[in-house]
Amino acid sequence: MSTTDTPVNASPARGSIGMSRKFKAYLALTKPRVIELLLVSTLPTMIFAQRGFPSIGLILATLVGGAFAAGSAGVFNCYIDRDIDKLMHRTEKRPLVTGEVTPREALVFAWILGAASIAILWFGANPLSAWLGLGAIVFYVVIYTMILKRRTAQNIVWGGAAGCFPVLIAWAAVTNTVEWPAIVLFMVIFLWTPPHYWPLSMRYGEDYRNANVPMLGAIAGAKVVSVQVVLYAWAMVACSLLMIPVGGAGWVYTIAAVAAGAWFLYESHALYKRAQGGDVSNKGAMKVFHGSISYLTLLFIALAVDPFIGSPLIGG
Repeated sequence: MSTTDTPVNASPARGSIGMSRKFKAYLALTKPRVIELLLVSTLPTMIFAQRGFPSIGLILATLVGGAFAAGSAGVFNCYIDRDIDKLMHRTEKRPLVTGEVTPREALVFAWILGAASIAILWFGANPLSAWLGLGAIVFYVVIYTMILKRRTAQNIVWGGAAGCFPVLIAWAAVTNTVEWPAIVLFMVIFLWTPPHYWPLSMRYGEDYRNANVPMLGAIAGAKVVSVQVVLYAWAMVACSLLMIPVGGAGWVYTIAAVAAGAWFLYESHALYKRAQGGDVSNKGAMKVFHGSISYLTLLFIALAVDPFIGSPLIGG
């Protein structure tokens, strides 16, 4: 990666950007909304693995280290994709497009965040969680951003696996190993990613087509995408129920997994029905997108509460 590139737009005069604005620009590069979503799965997984609250120090190290790893990956992504970000309305205000941060500054920031994340996880948790954090960064930056994103409509399926790493990092931080419950949670998020992201790509299909990025929602019709959303939603809900026999989940998690899963399946089938009838809208697609976030949040809140109420339904 070269650090000698110039911004895609002319940079504002250096004196015109105050410290507050510069800080906000750096923060925006880390994609904080994505980090928030990743952290939603981290703490509940730690609590479930511990069957109680881990030490405050371990929680902080894992959350901060994980956030820095996700932030590093996000900044690398913005650096690599700055050429297509300027072509899409959804991303045209990113700091590397507006010139608020130069490519050199972004690249240095990404490396610093990445190094800090590995150090925090290594010394604050354990080496295994640090290696998994490094794996998450490499997977998102190299496998997804550099190899898959611009080449295949299946980019988000396999590249989205990077977003599954937080549950592995969380489990490893507590247990110093990766066990079957962590793998089940990994697969839940893996299967969740397509029905989460493809409706969004339907909404911003024109953007992706302008940038020549083959997101399925942009290059395939709503009828095709809606079928895939339903299939992945069913697989995701079925996988979430594996936490009962494999992970020792109790009734709190079970009720949430069934109820939230049934609700999300209903919304997915509603999208499918509208799409097959040629009546799908951006609003309908975004309803599934936002619903997927609510589903995952409810599932992991239940995962965090579960160890404190009742006992495992199977083998308890």
